[in-house]
Amino acid sequence: MPDYLIAPSILSADFACLGEEVDNVIASGADIVHFDVMDNHYVPNLTIGPLVCEALRKHGVTAAIDVHLMVKPVDHIIPDFARAGASYITFHPEASDHIDRSLSLIRESGCRSGLVFNPATPLSHLDYVLDKVDMILLMSVNPGFGGQSFIPSTLDKLRQVRRIIDESGRDIRLEVDGGVKVDNIAEIAAAGADTFVAGSGVFGFSSGSDDNRYDSIVARFRQELAKVGSC
Repeated sequence: MPDYLIAPSILSADFACLGEEVDNVIASGADIVHFDVMDNHYVPNLTIGPLVCEALRKHGVTAAIDVHLMVKPVDHIIPDFARAGASYITFHPEASDHIDRSLSLIRESGCRSGLVFNPATPLSHLDYVLDKVDMILLMSVNPGFGGQSFIPSTLDKLRQVRRIIDESGRDIRLEVDGGVKVDNIAEIAAAGADTFVAGSGVFGFSSGSDDNRYDSIVARFRQELAKVGSC
């Protein structure tokens, strides 16, 4: 069975008690803290920066923090997030003038590196940098807002990237972000993903529902993923 990782996006968490939210979701069996960084320039929204990442580390969060940079340009802020405690740093090729240099900077800063592909971004950006990539993130929605629906054509793109990774023989994670829910995570995994970002799919349940318990939501994800592994 593949090593599936669940990465709740704190974009959908309650920021009034963010440390507690992250503690609870990791204690419920999630693996990675997904950290969406938007600049109101590359994408039409403004979210959080390195100080919040640093605050989570000071709070005591030890899980991997997966920083998804939706900012342009990216190079200046990469070292800031590395110092703040990021584990992975991924960015969009459109946001860098020199993709190879930006990937190298992430690794030189002590983090694992990755590229992010929007629904219409071609995979050809991988052609000459696969040796510098630790994670490939496919956006299954257009970036900038939480709560969007999964774009079905992402499944074909996932299959393409899975072939690229397998043929390379490299240890590269394949992450998907956008519209991941209990009712589609198995199909997404079957297409080749091994790391799953879920924001509203984890944090977005109404108060008072049994499904509001993070251990219940994460367990349901695991149950669906186990069906893929047993096929």
